[in-house]
Amino acid sequence: MESLLAFDDERGQYLLIKSGWAGNHRLRGTTLHVRLYDGKIWVEEDWTEDGIATELVNQGVPREDIVLAFHPPEVRPLTEFAPA
Repeated sequence: MESLLAFDDERGQYLLIKSGWAGNHRLRGTTLHVRLYDGKIWVEEDWTEDGIATELVNQGVPREDIVLAFHPPEVRPLTEFAPA
């Protein structure tokens, strides 16, 4: 498996994609997708071990500036992060 990074600073989109082969089967998937939107950091997808939101908080980003967008909108208020 190969890790591929895609950064689009102009649109505020950042992706970590894994791609490779397992025998005759092509494997690929998005490990991490983060975007900057409406003044917040939206975590669209996160399959990292510890979670990018945890790392951002450890680096000093306030929880209210992070949206766990992979959760449905009705679940987000139940998290310790911004609902939107």
